[in-house]
Amino acid sequence: MNPDLDRLQPYPFQKLAELKAGVEPPSDREHIALSIGEPQHPAPAFIAEALSSHLHGLARYPLTRGEDTLRETFVTWLVQRFDLPPASLDPARHVLPVNGTREALFALAQCVVDRSDRPAVVMPNPFYQIYEGAALLAGAEPVFMNLDAGNRFLPDLESVPSSDWDRCQLLYLCNPGNPAGAVMNEAALRLALELAQRHDFIIAADECYSEIYFPDSTPPPGLLGAAARMSLTEYRRCVVFHSLSKRSNVPGLRSGFVAGDASILERFHLYRTYHGCSMAPPTQAASRSAWADEAHVAENRRLYARKFDAVLEILDGVMAVARPDAGFYLWPETPDDDTRFARELFAAENITVLPGSYLSRDTAQGNPGSGRVRMALVAPLDECIEAAHRIRRFIERL
Repeated sequence: MNPDLDRLQPYPFQKLAELKAGVEPPSDREHIALSIGEPQHPAPAFIAEALSSHLHGLARYPLTRGEDTLRETFVTWLVQRFDLPPASLDPARHVLPVNGTREALFALAQCVVDRSDRPAVVMPNPFYQIYEGAALLAGAEPVFMNLDAGNRFLPDLESVPSSDWDRCQLLYLCNPGNPAGAVMNEAALRLALELAQRHDFIIAADECYSEIYFPDSTPPPGLLGAAARMSLTEYRRCVVFHSLSKRSNVPGLRSGFVAGDASILERFHLYRTYHGCSMAPPTQAASRSAWADEAHVAENRRLYARKFDAVLEILDGVMAVARPDAGFYLWPETPDDDTRFARELFAAENITVLPGSYLSRDTAQGNPGSGRVRMALVAPLDECIEAAHRIRRFIERL
């Protein structure tokens, strides 16, 4: 067996199941899950229609590169969304379809890390667990940037020692962030790009929450946009990841794309060809339809905004919680140990939240997720309101 498998830590939801084991929640209250970021808003009907009308495509093997029209759709969306020079993106060289960003975020590390040279992979802490697992299985050492209230839950790139940047081969960024929903501005993205050019590492920018922002706010910036405005129009050392899961409420479709440095994507395409990661033709057709429509995305944002407004009003005064810049998570402080709070909330009110310490790693400065929980406002509005009332009642009894 690959010995690096033994370096992997239990996944947060495995730890959560163990935390809840043996607890009997009250039977008179329906369970409300705020623990997993699985969108529950209705998926647009036209996506299902596109799937069903292209089932004939199942009779042929798809190409790893995907269909030309799909890659052209990706490029059109990127150019419009991030104000890119149209000629800077070639559908044949700068984009590839992926089966959800999760598998691509993992696979990129396996493709680009040279394990013979004491590699480091820098990432935020807390973080999406795939970043750490990808680094470990690629033979690299994870280097953490702690996100806390002191740095407004943003990666402090300047806190990383130069010696670690010299060993760094890959930097994972999540913008907007998971779990705190903080948004890196373009100046911070430019600093990341300057460090990548200076120290010769690749940036993997996980932008899967980029379309979940408040309707009246400025859309979060993207790494490609920052690169273009630095005249890095070949997007050297940049790979961005986008997904339909959050944007279009279709996590089960497993559809996304990567875009950026053509020389990296050429090698990534080779890796994916051997890995067998091509996207099914009906999924490609549905994806084209989804990326070409913005009306359902705007409605999605309105639904999340209503939930944030309602839940924050209910929790006001009993819980230290703030509205995020973007995304659909709340990242509140807990009045008690985060694991104890999560277990006792489940026992008392039949609500599941995710302890923040399960999303983080211990460091010399402590565990930046301790004393917080992640609450995903993905359930329908009435369930989110009911959950907020139960949480308030629970805290008031403490």
